[in-house]
Amino acid sequence: MMTKLAPSPFLSIRGLRKSYGSLEALRGINLDLAPGEFLCLFGPNGAGKSTLLKIIATLLRPSSGKIRILDDDLENNPQEYRARLGMVSHQSFVYQDLTLLENLEFYAALYGVKDPRQRSLELLEQVNLADHYEMLAGNLSRGMQQRLTIARALLNDPELLLLDEPYTGLDEHAARVLRGQLQWLHDQQRTIIMVTHNLRRGMEAATRMGILVRGKLVYLQQKENIDPASFEELYFQKLEAV
Repeated sequence: MMTKLAPSPFLSIRGLRKSYGSLEALRGINLDLAPGEFLCLFGPNGAGKSTLLKIIATLLRPSSGKIRILDDDLENNPQEYRARLGMVSHQSFVYQDLTLLENLEFYAALYGVKDPRQRSLELLEQVNLADHYEMLAGNLSRGMQQRLTIARALLNDPELLLLDEPYTGLDEHAARVLRGQLQWLHDQQRTIIMVTHNLRRGMEAATRMGILVRGKLVYLQQKENIDPASFEELYFQKLEAV
């Protein structure tokens, strides 16, 4: 009788380390994600959350370790690897003196997207900004800026989406709109990694949750196996234990 092999992970991280002189920002991260998973990573300031995302997004080089998306290794196939991902960070990376449509058309052309205008209009519709396509990006509210940033990150139709503290600076209404956008993205079977301080919002969105403390992944569990009522207490216990 043949043994059924487990499917290969969509994202595989092995022995990932990042040091700044004597300071170890990441201390041996190992992580596998299946296609379509939504992982939310929690942790205090300085835990290494943003450093981890930046390395996955190729914005920082690791000190050691391996990252692979399916068959594309970051070190050996960087161009193919980058084509699979998009990132939403603290900075919007949109030009404030250009309109929403002009911003997306500019980035679409950089990414080599076929028919940049059509793709840009489609994404503005999907993030509920189509009625504002002629507005200057600098005139948008914080919540609308965040939706435009998501549209920019989706121009190349990435399989992996990285979200670095997306709820920062959003009021409750804007946060609810963003929550709907994230649900829509997950429904499309994109694999998502989000880091946030907001325990409630992170738990709403994720299918899997992890806790990063002092550069180590100290907790990782499927959401269905977590008691929401006691997660906050568990979170603080993990912080104190390291």
